[in-house]
Amino acid sequence: MAAAAAAAALLKGTAFITGAASGIGQHTALSFAKHGITRLALADINTSLLSKSVASLRQQYPGVSVLELDLDVRSEAQVRAGITATVREFGRLDVAVNNAGIGGTGQQTHATPEEEWLRVVDVNLNGVWRCQKAELEVMRAQEDLGPRVGKGRIINIASMYGLVAPGAPMHHAAYAASKHGVVGLTKADGNSYGPEGVRINAICPGYVKTPLLTGAMAQDPDSPLARDIGSTPLRRMAEMEEIGDAIALMASPMAGFMQGAAVVFDGGFTTQ
Repeated sequence: MAAAAAAAALLKGTAFITGAASGIGQHTALSFAKHGITRLALADINTSLLSKSVASLRQQYPGVSVLELDLDVRSEAQVRAGITATVREFGRLDVAVNNAGIGGTGQQTHATPEEEWLRVVDVNLNGVWRCQKAELEVMRAQEDLGPRVGKGRIINIASMYGLVAPGAPMHHAAYAASKHGVVGLTKADGNSYGPEGVRINAICPGYVKTPLLTGAMAQDPDSPLARDIGSTPLRRMAEMEEIGDAIALMASPMAGFMQGAAVVFDGGFTTQ
């Protein structure tokens, strides 16, 4: 029975996830465990919150081995150390989800301090690049497990604002620029590393029911954010679990022919 369940699992092997303490990262880890991943390396700069999330995951999925990593994606040394520790602990890196990101204050460009612009871009774009660089070094050297699995799969977390721009009064130029960069990086490296057996794709979520967004809407039900969500064709935000499940699908053999894609998961917002 256990062997049959393992054979039927959507995912297998080891996954590495940044920004795993909460939100999309946490729910991606839960979805991966639900769908068959047995070895998880979970990284975040907020180690206390990460430990709480890991404890919850272990309670739900006691058969999954978890490695906790204190990791700031702004540091190349920490990123490399985290990937090295993952491979040393689990022997292989099958799936990587580069999720760590920040939003910024959303001021217009003329009012945005340079240090804020640099911080948002450094976390959201440079951080993805640092992680992807280290992941590719490992994956390129691994055994190729066949055309639908390959040597490894990388999913970068972009945003619908990596494809379109937020409308006034929600400016967020730094955020939008960084997420457009993630989409460009995904496409460029998808072209470069596809022939080597590494799949690289991005997901572009719309509004997701995180504590931050639900709290903002509760404070101001008539805010521009609330109006945006109300005008979305599905008339709601995505549940965090829905994003995690979409990422699990993208990491699976069911998406084996997807490469360099920016998958929109926004309830139809960008179709308007």
